Amino acid sequence: MQISPEQQTEIDEARAAETSTRRVVAPELEEILYQPIPALDHGFVRVIDYMGDDSAIVQAARVSYGRGTKKVSEDRGLIRYLMRHRHTTPFEMCEIKYHIKLPIFVARQWIRHRTANVNEYSARYSILDKEFYVPAPEHLGVQSQVNRQGRGDVLEGEEADKVLGILKADAERCYDHYQEMLNEDDQGQPLDPERSGLTRELARMNLTLNVYTQWYWKIDLHNLMHFLSLRVDDHAQYEIRAYGVAMLESLKRWVPLTYEAFDDYRVGGAFLSRQGLEAVKRMLDGQDVTKEDVGLSAREWRELLATIGQADG
Repeated sequence: MQISPEQQTEIDEARAAETSTRRVVAPELEEILYQPIPALDHGFVRVIDYMGDDSAIVQAARVSYGRGTKKVSEDRGLIRYLMRHRHTTPFEMCEIKYHIKLPIFVARQWIRHRTANVNEYSARYSILDKEFYVPAPEHLGVQSQVNRQGRGDVLEGEEADKVLGILKADAERCYDHYQEMLNEDDQGQPLDPERSGLTRELARMNLTLNVYTQWYWKIDLHNLMHFLSLRVDDHAQYEIRAYGVAMLESLKRWVPLTYEAFDDYRVGGAFLSRQGLEAVKRMLDGQDVTKEDVGLSAREWRELLATIGQADG
């Protein structure tokens, strides 16, 4: 992770400032406010601002007037009830804003979640930094034969070295050409005072997708948990999962009661179809059940058995 001197100064100044408020604050989240949480090789996640905490969820559910109208144990029970029965609107009362630095290819996958307010660094107006994501050797997976968007075994030895060499060389070469077309060096000075550079909005199209971009991303708690439930899953792409894991830390500090319920019911729990539930009931009755008995496809059957920790066969 690389923080520029200007960014570090901004972070230090923001953390040094203190403001008196009557608003609810989350003390544990305040401890890491503005600080970057590392993700991948050069990326990070920073909490910039937030609104509400666990008590705001409870307040919205009860439509009460103040904070702490019930015991913490009762608040915990209500939050778990809301999570268990998928009553989502109380969770929408809380919002959080992040500053995120991430590779462009991760950003293009991330933006598919159309439930946040996003403002991205503009390469039309500014020059992107010379920073590229290059996977660690243990993440160089081959194409999975059973999942078209998944990884299989890890490349090793000469094959891994070759791929890493290609990724680094192509990124370096494309960025050098980017600077050449802009006619600017790393300090923004002309490479050749006698010629004009290509406009930034055109020069950027030659960059590789592992170049880092940055954005501000604001989202309510309900949609954040939906995003995280998908992106911290073992089936999610490793690179975006790294950001999901980093954001889980902020969620735990911000709304600890909600985080506990989320971890129990959404991350660690499972949903069953009618047929899947029928299969489990029969198994509990001691019956031998097949996928044909309950009308599940082969894939559904494998997923059900994996969910309940049973071997296929």
